[in-house]
Amino acid sequence: MRKTFADFVAVDDVDLAIPSGSFFSILGPSGCGKTTLLRMIAGFLQPTSGDILIKGRSVLDVPPNKRAVNMVFQHLALFPMMNVAENVGYGLRRRGMPREDVAKKVEDALARVGLPGSGTKRISQISGGQKQRVAIARCLVLDPDVLLLDEPLGALDLKLREHMKVELKKLQHEFETTFIYITHDQSEALVMSDRVAVMNAGRFEQVGPAQELYYQPKTIFVAEFVGDSNKWRGRVAAIEQNRVTVTTAQSGRICGVAAGPCSIGDDVEVFVRPEAVALSRDGSTLQNMANQMDGEVVSVLFNGAASRLLVRARETGDEIDVALPQTGEFNDLQAGQSVSFGWSDAQTKCFVIG
Repeated sequence: MRKTFADFVAVDDVDLAIPSGSFFSILGPSGCGKTTLLRMIAGFLQPTSGDILIKGRSVLDVPPNKRAVNMVFQHLALFPMMNVAENVGYGLRRRGMPREDVAKKVEDALARVGLPGSGTKRISQISGGQKQRVAIARCLVLDPDVLLLDEPLGALDLKLREHMKVELKKLQHEFETTFIYITHDQSEALVMSDRVAVMNAGRFEQVGPAQELYYQPKTIFVAEFVGDSNKWRGRVAAIEQNRVTVTTAQSGRICGVAAGPCSIGDDVEVFVRPEAVALSRDGSTLQNMANQMDGEVVSVLFNGAASRLLVRARETGDEIDVALPQTGEFNDLQAGQSVSFGWSDAQTKCFVIG
C-alpha cells in the first residue's frame, strides 16, 4: 500500500497481514507515516495504490461509517453533555437498535471494561483512566472487526499511562478484537503487543515480536529506536565466521557479532545494551568476557529497578551506560569509585553503515 501527497511519499509500499484477534502495534517517530496508515485503514484517506482487506474482503469502496472498524483518538472525543452510558450507547442508537437492547449492551460493555454501575455518571465526574475505558467501550460495544488506537495514552500522566498499558492488553484479550495501535513510545508497543512494526520514513524497517525487535534488530534504525544502547562507530579489522573485531576511535578494539554480511574494512556501528554490561570490583568475574575494561563511576542514576551507572573507561575516557544489577551487590557504588566492567561478543551487534 502506498500514499502520496503531491511529491511527498507518506506511506511507501507497506505490506502487512495482521492475525485476527491479535494486538498489533506500529511504532515510529513523529512524521514516519503511521497515522496516515491508520487513517487509510479507517477509511478517512484513500491509498494512492494498493488495497486494504478486512477478513479477506476489500474495503476500499466502503465508507468509514460502514467499515467494521472503530477508532480511539488521543483526546478521546467523548461527548461532555452525555453521561457515560449515553456515550457508550451512541453508536448503537445511531444504528436504530431498540432502547432495551442498547441498555443491555452498554451495561455489559461497561462491566467488561471494569466500570459497572458507572452509566449515570457525567464525563466530568470520572478520572482520565476511566474516560479512556469509556472511549474504548464506546467502540467495542459496536463489535468491530478491528479497533484502531491513535496514541490514546498520550494525554495521561505517567503513572496512569503505565497502568493503562496493562489494562489495554487485558481488554484486548477480553474482547478478542484485533487491535491496531500506533505510538512513538517504545515501552507502550513492547509491553502490550503480540507483534510490532517499526516504521521509518514511510516504510516498515522490521516486523516481529517485541523480544525479536529488542534482541535481534535487523537495521541500525531499529537498534537505535527500540530500547537504549551504548553505541560506537568503527571499522572491521578481522572476521571469524560471524564474529568480528572492530577498531573504534573511542574504545579501541571491540569484539561483536555481525548483524548482516560484512567485510574487512567496512565501516560499522556497534550497539551494546546497558543491561548486557557486567560489573566487577576486581575483574575476576569477567574472565570469559570478550570485551573488558577498567573504569571509574562518573555518576549513579538512581531509578529503583531501572537504576544505572555512568562509567568512564580508564584507558580511553569513553563513558559507558551500565544497568545496575538488582542483586544488591553494587548498591553501595558511588561516583569516583573504581570498577571493572565487560560484556560478551554475543551481546554486541555490529551493523554495516550505508
